[in-house]
Amino acid sequence: MITALGRALSARIIEFGEFTRYCGTVLQAVMLGTATWGRWDRLSTQLYLVGSRSVPVLALTGAFIGAILAVEGWRQFEELGQEHRLGGVVTISMVRQIGPVLAGVMLAGRVGCALAAELGSMRVTEQLDAMRVMGSDPMRVLVAPRVLACILMIPALTAVSSVCGMLGSWVIITQYHGVEQRAYWDFIAYFITWFDVVSGQIKSVFFGGAIGLIACFKGLSCGPGAQGVGRATTESFVLSFVAIVVLSLVLAQALNTVDALLGF
Repeated sequence: MITALGRALSARIIEFGEFTRYCGTVLQAVMLGTATWGRWDRLSTQLYLVGSRSVPVLALTGAFIGAILAVEGWRQFEELGQEHRLGGVVTISMVRQIGPVLAGVMLAGRVGCALAAELGSMRVTEQLDAMRVMGSDPMRVLVAPRVLACILMIPALTAVSSVCGMLGSWVIITQYHGVEQRAYWDFIAYFITWFDVVSGQIKSVFFGGAIGLIACFKGLSCGPGAQGVGRATTESFVLSFVAIVVLSLVLAQALNTVDALLGF
């Protein structure tokens, strides 16, 4: 048992080392391969697949999350006579934390798994080897535009999630419970500062980078056959979700510290 545990631990350390080297290779490909990944027909396709096609499901999910938060919090705020402040609390929760995390989880599930499966299938069918034989670098042609698309599009997806969450809570609080609309919007403006919006966007950029890197790494290093592709897809989502949770905690603490020091 101890031997098996040691082997598993060694395998994880080796995989982490390979992932670190892979991140350096991706960074080099992004910095030096602009002419390759920067072709509009190549980058725009990934921007569309990552961003535009994710908007409907993310907007729907964000709206329902905002509505659920308003429904769950209504009784407690009503008992305190502060129901008109509920919209501000829901909105700041969406902007600072729930919006970025929700966008990250949806991106990991809808886009990350697709990236891992796509690159994994190319590896299994030896298309990556064929590209190398023809002188093309898969890191510049395939990985760089996909990672950059995740980083560039997730702030917009986070904004969509946060705005739709705010609108979802607006429907419950003002249209269903009858709170005055002006009070709802006034307390949102009172609660939210520009630093709250910026902090949510900063978190989303880190989430997008982690999802893109992990998904592409799992696709490029998947095992043989359909089973290997399926396992890589599952591991991509699980590791991306864990990375989102860990980064969310670390960034929340760091950004709260900056907020306290600078007095925003």
